[in-house]
Amino acid sequence: MNHQIRLKSRPTGEPTAANFEAADGPVPETKDGEVLRRTIYLSLDPYMRGRMSDGPSYATPVQIGEVMGGHTVSEVVESRNPAFARGAFVTGYDGWQAYGVSNGKELRTLDPQVVPISTAIGVLGMPGMTAFVGLMDIGQPKPGETVVVSAASGAVGAVVGQLAKIKGCRVVGIAGGQAKCDWVVRELGFDACIDYKAGNLRGDLKEATPKGIDCLFENVGGEIFDTLLTRMNPFSRIALCGLIAQYNSAPYPMQNIGSVLINRIRMQGFIVSDDLSRWPLALKELAGHVAAGRIKYRESVANGLAAAPAAFISLLKGGNFGKQLVKLV
Repeated sequence: MNHQIRLKSRPTGEPTAANFEAADGPVPETKDGEVLRRTIYLSLDPYMRGRMSDGPSYATPVQIGEVMGGHTVSEVVESRNPAFARGAFVTGYDGWQAYGVSNGKELRTLDPQVVPISTAIGVLGMPGMTAFVGLMDIGQPKPGETVVVSAASGAVGAVVGQLAKIKGCRVVGIAGGQAKCDWVVRELGFDACIDYKAGNLRGDLKEATPKGIDCLFENVGGEIFDTLLTRMNPFSRIALCGLIAQYNSAPYPMQNIGSVLINRIRMQGFIVSDDLSRWPLALKELAGHVAAGRIKYRESVANGLAAAPAAFISLLKGGNFGKQLVKLV
């Protein structure tokens, strides 16, 4: 049977387990040119919250009764496509289900002898590409500059900070909890990390950024983003990647948005899938850094498809430490 998690209802505010439903269906049959995969890992990402709603967005909403979407790492169990051999590992977009079938055009073959296959939906997948494109194309960090990244211990933020260090920048992270901050500094090599839960965000930020902020990679939004605007330097850059603090609530009433005008800040929101032409270069560079140990990563793994809703709800509250995955096999 093909075990699935479907969208049962649209959440109002924070998602709950009641918004999801488990279902079983037949394993898909393959036609000429198609590939059947068994899901090994499922990626959970904040953008999925937006797809649960039917408001205006850059992505088509998941319809009620449909399987929740998501990136996956799978094993080919049946192939009628000469490009994919049975037993090969691939990454694709099969969603919250045990099996997926397609013509293979969206698939990328993985080599488990080079790096763990789970990295294809983490540091060497969409999160890593997001970090690379947002930092390099929009942030444009220069040696000696101060780069700040919120959600610094997450799948995207951790890569952003390490890339900025490789580029010769002073890097300051923001994370929730001392354990996450310690890991960001001691393991990833950030120069400092601010625990926003400690209750002294403004003071700690001033101490950690004595020369202001030249580049901000923003993942959180809300009060944290508003406070960061007070430390931005003239002609600084902001890569606006996410606003997870307000995905379950009304927009935060920004008090310091005037800093964008006063400091002539260049701020750009971006969706990494808008320009796939950058992915090959990003993947090559990131893979080299990971293989050489210059970029480290961490994974939070929930076991079994049934655990996906609870893990996703926890992710939106910052409960993950590193990339959030669900292991199905």
